[in-house]
Amino acid sequence: MPELPEVETSLRGVEPYLVGQTIKAIVLRVPKLRWAIPHVLTEMSGAIIQRLSRRAKYLILHTNQGDILIHLGMSGSLSILHLEDEISPNKHDHVDLITESGVVLRYNDPRKFGCWLWAEDASEHELIQKLGPEPLSEAFNTDYLFKKSRGKSVAVKNFIMNNDIVVGVGNIYACESLFMAGIHPELITQNLTRKQCERLVTVIKSVLEKAIQQGGTTLKDFIQPNGKPGYFAQVLQVYGRKGEPCHVCGELIQAKVIGQRNSYFCPNCQKLPRSSIK
Repeated sequence: MPELPEVETSLRGVEPYLVGQTIKAIVLRVPKLRWAIPHVLTEMSGAIIQRLSRRAKYLILHTNQGDILIHLGMSGSLSILHLEDEISPNKHDHVDLITESGVVLRYNDPRKFGCWLWAEDASEHELIQKLGPEPLSEAFNTDYLFKKSRGKSVAVKNFIMNNDIVVGVGNIYACESLFMAGIHPELITQNLTRKQCERLVTVIKSVLEKAIQQGGTTLKDFIQPNGKPGYFAQVLQVYGRKGEPCHVCGELIQAKVIGQRNSYFCPNCQKLPRSSIK
């Protein structure tokens, strides 16, 4: 499932081809993905793409006729093509954004769980308004995380994956961050110390930044806009490594379902006091 680094990688991959371009047409091959695709998208001929941005896992195309919100869902991906190449769409190529210059932004989504939406101002869209701070922003800091953690009787892994708390820390990066911070994923959130919050904020930022530099993580579906896989999977410390030795201490990596998601951790590097189990 594409997470924040994959979406940021996608943004950086397509941005140079789209900024300043005029939309010629948006071709919809299906009526709905996760939600119905608004018909207004087919009426954006002449709109100029002024800039691109990312909020959480939403990629936003800002135009002079409103904003286009794109979410990659479970298996979505974006690619840049050119009309002159005459590349026919396959069965999972559901949306083409065609520019006057012949550049095509193509959206592929086998599971159809992503979305293409429109808003006059994306920041006011209901899906965006209630999101927590960006993890790489100054708003996500030790004081913020410590304050939010007080009184929370949930497992810390579920806490940092909650988009109301901080956006974009998906399952892979939550597992990796907790390992690097030396925090067991089942630790009850309200038992986090300020020092642990400081360490967790630092490693979340570090893990996400490194993943972005590596082009994201390729496990099943994610491919960069240039057709290449992400390489962060090559440096994963715990995720997907059940039964393999920890790179730090040699203890075998364990896995457990927490919050309906597989969670990977080292029982030695991430020790959990018995009184802290959630």
